[in-house]
Amino acid sequence: MERIAIIPARGGSKRIPRKNIKDFLGKPIISYTIEAALQSKMFSEIMVSTDDESIADIARTFGASVPFLRSSNNANDHATTFEVIEEVLLRYKSKGMVFGEACCIYPTAPFTTPQRLKQFHEFLDTSNFDCVFPVLKYGYPIQRGLQLSDHNQMRMISPEHLVTRSQDLTPSYHDAGQFYWFRVDRLLQFGQLWTDNTGALEINEMEAHDIDNLDDWEIAEFKYQLFQKKKVR
Repeated sequence: MERIAIIPARGGSKRIPRKNIKDFLGKPIISYTIEAALQSKMFSEIMVSTDDESIADIARTFGASVPFLRSSNNANDHATTFEVIEEVLLRYKSKGMVFGEACCIYPTAPFTTPQRLKQFHEFLDTSNFDCVFPVLKYGYPIQRGLQLSDHNQMRMISPEHLVTRSQDLTPSYHDAGQFYWFRVDRLLQFGQLWTDNTGALEINEMEAHDIDNLDDWEIAEFKYQLFQKKKVR
């Protein structure tokens, strides 16, 4: 079965300008994603979907393919991950290239490893899920979450859990923001990335870090170096 890795990397990031090719510990952050995909040896095609020639050049330098640039419709702030993936798959199909499985890997996910890509592909293949991806457990029960008014008055989101012990609450998880393995035919059939038949596996807090601002970036660099040290022990 033919498999494709799709790395979505538009040029117009707002919170961190040029985020997808910003230097992360000595090289463009997108290079970590490309290298993980290459080293996994899981894919017959590893491509970067971008609207930016500079990103395209860097992607090619590190071994990815950029056979076409992303359309303007899918290069704005409102384009969804599914829309980007759909465009890529249909463009390849028009060239006679059809894939049975695909993995969308984010360009700012340097903690992604070849081993995790292989593990989650096996998870997809041994299940009947349409899509699978890694998740992280929330560090504190979301049932005990708080909201603040404009003048900082606090209220519980779920006041019925005011005195519930933390250990008695069901754990909650969130998307680790790294990658999604999926069956191409089902994704195109349902027209969305997450269907009612989507699976997830928990990964360790040390294996991921969300990068939304420059403080996140600095923490991620520090955490990545620690992550690498733990790997070689």
